[in-house]
Amino acid sequence: MINNIIMYTIGNILWILSYFKLIPQFCFLFVGVTGASLYLLRLASGPHVIWNRKNNPEPWNKLSPTYQYKLVAVTTDYKSLKKEGPDF
Repeated sequence: MINNIIMYTIGNILWILSYFKLIPQFCFLFVGVTGASLYLLRLASGPHVIWNRKNNPEPWNKLSPTYQYKLVAVTTDYKSLKKEGPDF
């Protein structure tokens, strides 16, 4: 069983190497899929995503008013912001 898997894998690697002009395409494909997967993981771990509604139904209420929501803020100084709205 394992020998069949190893031979199958080696056969696929030799097939890819026989078409050496396709190697950059496979590399770019691998980089693209990896980047997209990491970006989806980053989005899924943000403060606006709820994974557990029972323990923390509104996680955005626990963020401080100085929390930087944007990835890059060029002109906004988040330290000087005052909180707007009531505490729940």
